Amino acid sequence: MDEADEDRTLLGAVRLAMAVSVRAADAVGDVSAVQLRALTVLHGAPGANLGRLAQDLGITTSTSSRLVDRLVAAGLVERRPSPQTRREINLVLTRLGMRTLDRYDRLRLDQLHDCLGRVPAEQRESVVAALDVLVTAGDVRPAAELPG
Repeated sequence: MDEADEDRTLLGAVRLAMAVSVRAADAVGDVSAVQLRALTVLHGAPGANLGRLAQDLGITTSTSSRLVDRLVAAGLVERRPSPQTRREINLVLTRLGMRTLDRYDRLRLDQLHDCLGRVPAEQRESVVAALDVLVTAGDVRPAAELPG
């Protein structure tokens, strides 16, 4: 495979992932893609504060604060006093936030399983193994799941 073919394949994988996420976000309904990303980050880093959320999302703390205001108003996230310091607030998913995130993940997985089901049976295991290698190399897991 030459570099141009490799580039086409990598961009195709990214486009597939984005399309799956966008369709799932649309199906979830009243929650934006950014809000779903924030829920995903908070699920991977329970009790994170505004600064941590901002860092993990790659946004400013003030933008993170406005985002959290919307999540709290929607009943998806709660602010709780930190057990370590009274001046810090921890962010925690509510039951509704967890259900919303679970639904989003289920919708994405259903689409990905449909795609995988169209891969010839004898190649499925190697496709999943290759994706596992790529995901591990990219270290795209939430910070709370990373080693160290």
